[in-house]
Amino acid sequence: MLELKNVCKSYQDFAVKNISFTLPRGYIMGFVGPNGAGKSTTIKMIMNLIRKDSGDIKIFGKDNKKAEKEIKQNIGFVYDENHYYEDLTCEQMKRIIAPLYKKWDEEQYQSYMHRLQVPKYKKIKELSKGMKMKFAIAIALSHHAEFIIMDEPTAGLDPVVRSELLDILQEIVMEDEVSVLFSTHITTDLERIADYITFINDGEIIFTGEKDELMENYVIVKGSNDLLDREGNELFVGLRKNKFGFEGLAKDKQAIIDWFGNEVVLEKPTLDDIIVYTAKGRGACASAHI
Repeated sequence: MLELKNVCKSYQDFAVKNISFTLPRGYIMGFVGPNGAGKSTTIKMIMNLIRKDSGDIKIFGKDNKKAEKEIKQNIGFVYDENHYYEDLTCEQMKRIIAPLYKKWDEEQYQSYMHRLQVPKYKKIKELSKGMKMKFAIAIALSHHAEFIIMDEPTAGLDPVVRSELLDILQEIVMEDEVSVLFSTHITTDLERIADYITFINDGEIIFTGEKDELMENYVIVKGSNDLLDREGNELFVGLRKNKFGFEGLAKDKQAIIDWFGNEVVLEKPTLDDIIVYTAKGRGACASAHI
């Protein structure tokens, strides 16, 4: 469905380097990383909104630049910012957008607008940020897109609406084998729905793979500071110490058990734990890569 291979883009003070990952049909990939890590740049290159310097991007097996018009007929795109005419109502904006898509489904659009409780005849500038996002989601899901790209779609949404959106995404993936690239800072959303996770930091892919495998590979380790030494420290992706002891993230659970025995406490990490420790400790430990 989506394949990036050695994609690069350089600016004066930042670069994304050799970005490679694959999203199969019918799955959800969480695309995560700190602010300024390269997420938006990568998404814009996928959409051909900015031109890559080198590398290959294929969507539906086709070059995203050469087959751009055909590809975009089958993509739903939700930005993190509003890109609609503010002085128009949602209904007026929809009348402009709908003819652009050959497979526009008015019945489906009205269903999503009702489900998400978006006021059709209110001017877009009068909508809250969350309501604007819901309108964008209704538009993106109403032309039978085979691939959905969402850049911070749950930003500004209350927990109930966020949960509703996640339910909708899971429904369309299961029923229609749609693929979703989901960029977000809310990692609990990804723990709930993502099949794959791709983590980018400082313009480089740190890891990309199945979420469940990722979560099983890592372990949180807690113990007394006097257990640590230089060799033991090398077992950790990232490490935090205070006067009460240490907490760290390790990739090799068995190596931790062999080294520390039962003198440490082992816990299952959250996705947020993995991202934070990897981002902070990557320079000191190459084992952050998977």
